[in-house]
Order: sequence, then C-alpha cells, then structure tokens
Amino acid sequence: MKRFVLLFISTLLLSGISPLLSQELEGIYEKGILEKKAVPYPHLREADVMWSKQLVRLIDLREKMNHSLYYPTVQMPDRKNLMGVILEAIRSGEVTSIYNFNLADDEMTVPMLPAEAEDKLGGYVDTMVVIDPVTGTEELSILEHKANLAEIKQYFIKEEWYFDKKLSTMKVRIVGIAPVRLFQHPETGFPTRSATFWVYFPELRNALTRNEVFNPNNDANRISFDDLFMQRRFSGTILGQSNVYDNRRIADYETGRMALLEAERVKEWLINTEHDMWEY
Repeated sequence: MKRFVLLFISTLLLSGISPLLSQELEGIYEKGILEKKAVPYPHLREADVMWSKQLVRLIDLREKMNHSLYYPTVQMPDRKNLMGVILEAIRSGEVTSIYNFNLADDEMTVPMLPAEAEDKLGGYVDTMVVIDPVTGTEELSILEHKANLAEIKQYFIKEEWYFDKKLSTMKVRIVGIAPVRLFQHPETGFPTRSATFWVYFPELRNALTRNEVFNPNNDANRISFDDLFMQRRFSGTILGQSNVYDNRRIADYETGRMALLEAERVKEWLINTEHDMWEY
C-alpha cells in the first residue's frame, strides 16, 4: 500500500499536475477578480436629469499619472495594459459596439467590424510568392503582422456630465473610448498620429472589471480598470464640449497656450455650474 501511495505521488510530480506545484506557480493565494462583474449603473430617469453636457477629453499615457494604463507594453501573466484588455474583448466577441472614428465630429454612428478595428491598430496580413528550392514550384506565403500595442499612447474619451436633481449631485458617465496610435509612418518616416475607432464604454466595463491595474505600493491592493475610470484616477485634458458650432473642438478656434487656458476655463465652468444648481 505504501509503495502504491509513493508511486502515485511520484507520478503526479513528474506529470506536473501536482496541486501544490500549480498553486506555487500561480502565487501564494487565489484571486477572485476573474469572476467579478461590473456594478451596473443606477437607473436614471429622464425627468431626474436637470442639466447635462457632453465633453471630449484626451488622456495622454505619457503622463506619469496615466502610466498604469500604458504598461506593461508586453502582456504579463498577472496583468495587461488597457489596450490589451480592449483588444482581447474585441477578439472574443464580448465587445461588438465598435464605431468608426470621424475627425469632423465625435458621433458614434458608423459601425465597424472587429477585423476592421484591428486593422486600424496597425496589424495586417501580407502575402508573397516564394519558390520552393527543391521542386521549383511557386507557393503563396502568408505573413501576419500583429499590431504593436505600445504605439497606443493616447485615448479620447467621450463623457456626459449631468446633474441628478433627485440626489442633488453632479455625476459623469463615460460613453465611449477611442485609442490613439502614435507611430512612425513606414513610407514617409515622419511621426504620425492616428485615432483608430470608438468603443461603447458600458459594453466594455465587464472586461475592465476582470483586469487589475498595477499598484506601485501594494500588490495585494490593486484595483480594476473599471474602478480606475469610475473613481476618476486618471489625468485628462478637455478638448471640447457640445456646442452650436457643429460641436467644434477647442483646437478649431484656439491654439497653443490659449487652447490650454480655454480647456481650464471649461473645467472651471463645469464646477461653477454644479454650484449654481444649488439654492442657499
């Protein structure tokens, strides 16, 4: 009997399926974040929305506060960056509400296929004819070039601020998020900036909830990407707001330092608007 037990344990160890060994490879404890789901938004009645305004904001991942959205540039066993989460959700079919990005406006109206969205990230398939050195026959070779996620260094987010008169508070919900690719053009060699596509943010939330954001101070106290956006733990610059001039952006009428001052003016106006909703 003892020989049988020893033989069984040895077989498990050699086959690499020892429960102890697998736990050591995964970590000292199991995390339940993979089973989490996004907390749904509370029901919002049209009658309760006393005031609302749509804004477009730019999140630059080169800012120190936004580094947790950019790194790691190569997927690691326990985490991936924001673009990796979005691309995985698109490939799995979890996210289907993908829309074409139009510089003329910020409307999410023209749908895109997942394959078209991946092409926008720089991934493509190339074909070439090669000659077999033995037989001398021509064969078609297919080369797949994967998208370089490290080129995604900015995001546009479309958000709607509103005043809930039932709760007497100003709140915000993100409507869409659009990756922006910064890369060197293969033909001209010049630095190129290209917005890719819009993703409907509420549909993306479950995927964001299942992935952790790196905490530099405590590995046991990491939050999810969904928590980061819901708690507004990112830095962004306002690019424009809904307006009568075809929803023009700040860059259409101001440049340089004046554009930054205009963005700060819109931010301050947003804060003052909330205060003006109250009666003292």
